[in-house]
Amino acid sequence: MRYTLNEQIDRILQGTVDVIQKTELVSKLTKSIETNRPLKIKLGCDPNRPDIHLGHTVPLTKLKLFQDLGHTVIFIIGDFTGFIGDPSDKESTRPMISLDEVHANAKTYFDQVGKILDIEKAQIVYNSTWLSSLNFAKIIDLTSRYTVARILERNDFANRFKNEKPISIQEFLYPLAQAYDSVHVGADIEIGGTDQRFNFVLARDIQKSYNQSPEVVITLPLLIGLDGVHKMSKSLNNYIGITDSGADMFGKIMSLSDTAMATYYNLLTDQPMPSAIHPMEAKKQLAEIIVTRFHGHLQSKNARDEFERVFSKHHVPSDVPIIVLAKDDFKEGSNVWIVQLMKKANFVKSSGEAIRLIKSGAVSVDGEKILDTNTEIDLTNPILLKVGPKRFARFKK
Repeated sequence: MRYTLNEQIDRILQGTVDVIQKTELVSKLTKSIETNRPLKIKLGCDPNRPDIHLGHTVPLTKLKLFQDLGHTVIFIIGDFTGFIGDPSDKESTRPMISLDEVHANAKTYFDQVGKILDIEKAQIVYNSTWLSSLNFAKIIDLTSRYTVARILERNDFANRFKNEKPISIQEFLYPLAQAYDSVHVGADIEIGGTDQRFNFVLARDIQKSYNQSPEVVITLPLLIGLDGVHKMSKSLNNYIGITDSGADMFGKIMSLSDTAMATYYNLLTDQPMPSAIHPMEAKKQLAEIIVTRFHGHLQSKNARDEFERVFSKHHVPSDVPIIVLAKDDFKEGSNVWIVQLMKKANFVKSSGEAIRLIKSGAVSVDGEKILDTNTEIDLTNPILLKVGPKRFARFKK
């Protein structure tokens, strides 16, 4: 190992929330240096959606640090656990998604992880490889190693049990399956968000029951989502995907609240938020740093130029889609209900959502704000629809 014990500990502990246990971390690193044996560092991610988002990059960046320190990183794509569904922080049973959908999402992860990790040096594996081959006897053996009472110590389970909300046996199996991942790969250290703390501690107990040295648990802060309230999540659709275009990524970052901006600087960059400049400029610099990381300097510059052209100078983007309507889209003559236009542009998923946006003053046609939800738009001539600050579409017959 080319790094001393203290150098490794200082870099590993930076930005962490919990380390369980620090004495074990020191012991494992010391033995690793003495024997020249890299530690096995585990990070798991369930492919519930096809995109890896900026929230995932927080533990992935820590995983890359371990890689740079000379350890073996194991990124587990949870195609099997994703099928079960992670109940962490859920107030009700999470709907199961199909295996086909999970596998389709998982296929995109390999290339995305390569934007952060050195793929040539990483072990990227699918947990269906071992979990799908467990027979019923082995599953019973696994479940015998933990008690229902301990499972119910989880806050989310405890609250649902207290409030007489259903908890399925399937949900009890999720943390056990995740723990078995640690047993199978022989993890020395596991990293992840603070919401996974219970699952990680459970994995330590399960490893002990299989006569393995328990993994050290390292938890990291959760990145807040675009809504400024909940953690960044694919299921909440408040995320920025690392495969988003440079322009989309830049625009989404610019929609962050000023209070969230400091957290993004702290978790996603290696520099503090500048305090001597206007918050808008600080946010633009943040967006440039992040877009450059995933798309390069040129795309970052182009994204900033386009943002300033459209939003700062109130211009229309250069790539506004043109939507041609069919005859059956028209109510009568050349008129189309404004809500129908918003749905045709895929700006809303329902009429109710469209009506709320209209009432809030977020909708305009050819620069004129629409406030009447019953408005019919005359498409004798092409029109420009704008919803919110950054969604545009042109319509014509």
